[in-house]
Amino acid sequence: MTVSLPHLEFPEALPVSARRADIAAALLAHPVIIVCGETGSGKTTQLPKIALAAGRGGVGHGVGNIGGLVGMTQPRRIAAKSVAARIAEETKSRLGGLVGWQVRFTDQVSKESRIKVMTDGILLAETQSDPDFRAYDTLILDEAHERSLNIDFLLGYLKTLLPRRPDLKLILSSATIEADRFSAFFDGAPVVEVSGRTYPVELRYRATERAAEGGVGAPAKEEEPDFDLALIHAVDELAAAGPGDILVFLPGEREIRDAHEALRKHHPPQTEILPLFARLSVADQERVFSSHGGRRIVLATNVAETSLTVPGIRYVVDAGLARVKRYSIRNKIEQLKVEKVAQSSANQRAGRCGRVAAGICIRLYGEADFLSRPKYTTPELLRSSLAGVILRMKSLRLPDIEVFPFLDAPEGKRIRDGQQLLGELGALDERGRLSSIGKQLAHLPLDPRIGRMLIAAKDRGCLHEVLVIAAFLSVQDPRERPLEQQEAADQKHRRFIDPDSDFISLLNLWTHIDQLSVHRKSQKKFRDALKADFLSPNRVREWHDLYAQLATQVKELGWQVGEPEPPRSAGASPAEAPALPYAALHQALLPGLLGNLGMLTEDGAYLGARDMKFWIFPGSGVKKKPKWLLAAEIVETKRVYARMVAKIEPEWIELAARHLLKVSYSDPHWAKKPAQVAASMRATLYGLPVVNGRRVHYGPIDPVLSRELFIRGALVAGEFETRAPWFEHNRRLLEEIDDLAQRARNARLVVDEHRLYEFFDARVPPGIHNGAAFDRWRRDAEQAQPRLLYLERATLLADDHDSQEQEFPPEIDLNSARYPLAYRFDPGTEDDGVTLIVPLAALNQISPARCEWLVPGLLEEKITALIKSLPQSIRRAFVPVPEYARAAAAALATNTADTARLASLTDALAAFLSKSTGQLIPRDAWRPEALAAHLAMNFRVQDEAGKTLAEGRDLAALRQQLGSAASEELARAVGQITGQFQRDQITKWDFGDLPETATVNSGGRVGGQIVAAFPALQCVEGQVNLRLFDHPDAARAAHRLGVARLLWLGFPDLLKQGERDLAVRLKPACLQYALLFKGVSCLGLTRDLLAAALFGLREVADIRGQAAFAEAAQAVRPRLSETSTRLATTATDCLAAAYRLSQALAKAPAAWKSAVTDLREQLDALVFPGFLTAHPGERLAHLPRYLKAMELRLAKLPNQPARDSTAQREIAPLLTAWRSRVERLKAQGQDDPALETFRWQLEELRVSLYAQELKTPEPVSVKRLAKRWAEIAR
Repeated sequence: MTVSLPHLEFPEALPVSARRADIAAALLAHPVIIVCGETGSGKTTQLPKIALAAGRGGVGHGVGNIGGLVGMTQPRRIAAKSVAARIAEETKSRLGGLVGWQVRFTDQVSKESRIKVMTDGILLAETQSDPDFRAYDTLILDEAHERSLNIDFLLGYLKTLLPRRPDLKLILSSATIEADRFSAFFDGAPVVEVSGRTYPVELRYRATERAAEGGVGAPAKEEEPDFDLALIHAVDELAAAGPGDILVFLPGEREIRDAHEALRKHHPPQTEILPLFARLSVADQERVFSSHGGRRIVLATNVAETSLTVPGIRYVVDAGLARVKRYSIRNKIEQLKVEKVAQSSANQRAGRCGRVAAGICIRLYGEADFLSRPKYTTPELLRSSLAGVILRMKSLRLPDIEVFPFLDAPEGKRIRDGQQLLGELGALDERGRLSSIGKQLAHLPLDPRIGRMLIAAKDRGCLHEVLVIAAFLSVQDPRERPLEQQEAADQKHRRFIDPDSDFISLLNLWTHIDQLSVHRKSQKKFRDALKADFLSPNRVREWHDLYAQLATQVKELGWQVGEPEPPRSAGASPAEAPALPYAALHQALLPGLLGNLGMLTEDGAYLGARDMKFWIFPGSGVKKKPKWLLAAEIVETKRVYARMVAKIEPEWIELAARHLLKVSYSDPHWAKKPAQVAASMRATLYGLPVVNGRRVHYGPIDPVLSRELFIRGALVAGEFETRAPWFEHNRRLLEEIDDLAQRARNARLVVDEHRLYEFFDARVPPGIHNGAAFDRWRRDAEQAQPRLLYLERATLLADDHDSQEQEFPPEIDLNSARYPLAYRFDPGTEDDGVTLIVPLAALNQISPARCEWLVPGLLEEKITALIKSLPQSIRRAFVPVPEYARAAAAALATNTADTARLASLTDALAAFLSKSTGQLIPRDAWRPEALAAHLAMNFRVQDEAGKTLAEGRDLAALRQQLGSAASEELARAVGQITGQFQRDQITKWDFGDLPETATVNSGGRVGGQIVAAFPALQCVEGQVNLRLFDHPDAARAAHRLGVARLLWLGFPDLLKQGERDLAVRLKPACLQYALLFKGVSCLGLTRDLLAAALFGLREVADIRGQAAFAEAAQAVRPRLSETSTRLATTATDCLAAAYRLSQALAKAPAAWKSAVTDLREQLDALVFPGFLTAHPGERLAHLPRYLKAMELRLAKLPNQPARDSTAQREIAPLLTAWRSRVERLKAQGQDDPALETFRWQLEELRVSLYAQELKTPEPVSVKRLAKRWAEIAR
């Protein structure tokens, strides 16, 4: 069979035609030739014809044998089709006949085809089905200077193939090529130079700030305010040079849109402005190649840089920039940045304007800038992920990538990165060979990550859906946004959006397209419907074609695609994609996208793998930021953006990335409830915390440590739920010993945990580390040794440690009630030492003095500490301290028997030490605050349910905090009692004897605690009631008034007469009383006077019995009238004097401030509401004299201020000491009768100092009182 060729013509105007004989001769003589010629020399269209003319392409020159095709590769699909069409036109054949072409989704190669123009990716894909390229006898790699990943792979592949295919010829062609390097790579292959363009090109440099900055491989500035202006000036300059179209090279789509808008506003006359970039719709692309009138400006990316010829171009404006994809090994992301182009690319661009006539190229950068740029573009191999290359090489059983003959060998770190990605995908086994997953991936003509998704989808029953997504990710987005209709397009596309997943949005779009295809009966109507929805028909077809190809391939592997039924309703919503579990779909996507995960951070960005920070791409439909997301890709432009994202759960990551997780365990510990050793698990994927703090069973992970922790936690510490007799026995025994150790504050009594561990370690066999396994072993072991696990007291305690119950009692007596004690031996803790458990109702009854004594076992230690706290001048009298402390503790221990009247420990200790040595100890010499915390009682106040309300060692502070609540609580408890201690409106003593103390069982209100209460009569508004009080002092005060009122109620005739007489006698006094004190009444004064009249009678003191009351009533009746009359006179005199003093003090000048303040304090202490009953009866008669002395002092003050100040300074230390002592004892709940006597002695001293003329009953002076105070202070 012979092949007839048309007459092949070679246009003489093309420089390559003049060298066709040299090229043909070299081709026949050598396996590889390199054709290097400038842009416009005709290489692309003429080289395939030269090969045919030389007998290649199956043309046998009369012998009739047919070999392979002449294959030519182009870097882009648009160029492949354009070149094929041009060659077919020159050979006067139909496209698809002699000249065929193939790109993805389109194959127009027939049996008569001798020339096949294709993308380099198509040829590379054929290595799997035709590894020796038997379909070709000649291969032409055009535009080899671009050094794409495919070209570099083909170069290395062909270098290994040519020795096996001596009949195969290879032509490398480019306008700008490193001829010497290519020649050396192919063992000295000849180089044919084709010089000169068709027409000359004039270069003009017009530097702009934008293009002058940065360098190749470094990002250039993307926005400079002068760039659009520079472009406009360049266009105007070229328009003035003559007719012809202008081709403008810009880095990307966004820049094209910006320039389009700037030029549109500039309105060049009779000018059409057209964009040209890869994502442009086919219709818009075809407009660029159509005929036209007037001038045309084409704004293009580097798609117009190489073999693609835009007709009519006479002028070029070159920005000198391009968007270059670089793979970041550190961040594992593709970076798409604007960079300066190399010299070779700049020259290619300039060559575009020398095709039809002499041209002009304006470079928007300086000549020095041009000369500083590298000559050639960095090969894609050196800036890309190598995972796919490695996968394909292993599939083809090629040498390892480290030794594969690449023109430029990739760096070791890039190789390792590609291998790491394949490992991430599970494509390689431990020895670096293809795993079962890797072998499946090698059969899929896809990015390995997308292939990995398909494998996971097969296992999860969602292969159809992921095939749809995989096909989409491998084509250009069919959704269009025309410049003038962006809002309308967005509105149409918004129908498909899923708020959680852009992948679901794709499925919604696919479903919608399927609905359109089913219910539109013709292809025209279908295409019109797509356009109406701003969907590119050609890209939709590409999407569907790739889906079909992938579906066919996976079916050949035996996979079940499971395609859904066609839509049944034309009116179905476009968002109604076939139902599919969200989790299953995204769990299938995860294995291929494990490097593209992100976790939301507080600043709204996402933290990705290896500490990468990124944001969701603004065009995503996922607006509500999920906590975790996965992305189809992460690309760096102006920012790092995640594109095509979806919400995921971290649990899914753990399932998909189990082989990649870095797992660590912390805090292994015994967990009582599950009866096993637990630990906190942390698992990270490339630094992202996929699992953080999950509790896991640690036993299988570290059995040895887990056994130790089991013994220490379950058996030694007793944290084990079991009813086994041995466990209960051991628990009780350990509690007894621990309680003894806490009370005695003796660390030697604490059971050594190491001893316990050794006990169980010697018995529990290896491998036992949880409760279930232990119980199984124990039941078997106890058959032979029933007491195998029983602890013995003798083995835990030394022989000389017996119980110390008396020294450290479990409870103490207070006010006839018993209160529990808790002990803790743990220095530094808040409750170290002894804690008194106080029911809230009893808080106000606790004796601070009694609590100073603590418990017998701590008394000697506290006495020792108190002695050591004394000043050295005093302390040296008690050396050696331990002996004195021991003697004092032995002597004072007997004092604790009478807890109700127990004196302060420091007072008792001072008395003993002074008696023993003669050394006096002032009360202020003690420093109890310097003692260790455990030597002061700790108080824990609890409510009726046993809940702690407050705790601390300051009883006064606790009472201030909870005192009112305590009184209310006791009142509630007492309120439950009816009977002898609860009576109202009593008029006679008919209730028997009244005890000083009664006990109240508070029942459930305070945990059943017995608390003390104090019965007393109470006078309220002249009425007598019987009540229980919570403190003995309050009960005594109320009882005095109650008894007095009850006596008067027993004499109704005297009471009536007395109140009537006093109302007249006290009339002036009542007025002064009311003026002095707000809220008082004359009746109140009268009742106070009547009660005071009885207080002065000896027979009324401390009446608690019925018989004593009757005797007192009989004895006092005859004297009541006289006593009341006398007391009325005293009250009248006191109130008159008090009123005069109050008025005078109010008018006193500011210069007397110190004296006035002193006088006011003295007056307030002498005369106040209820003062007649508050002061002792024997002191009332002296009150008028004290008040008279105050008036005299005030009268003398104007003439003797210095003398008054001197007297005030003399008495001030005594007053201060007395007040301080009173306040301290009050806070401690104590009382000292000597302080009351001293108080009235101070009043006599005031008379002596300020009004000597009034005399005093007995001699008094500052010196005498100072001596007396020293005795009290001791």
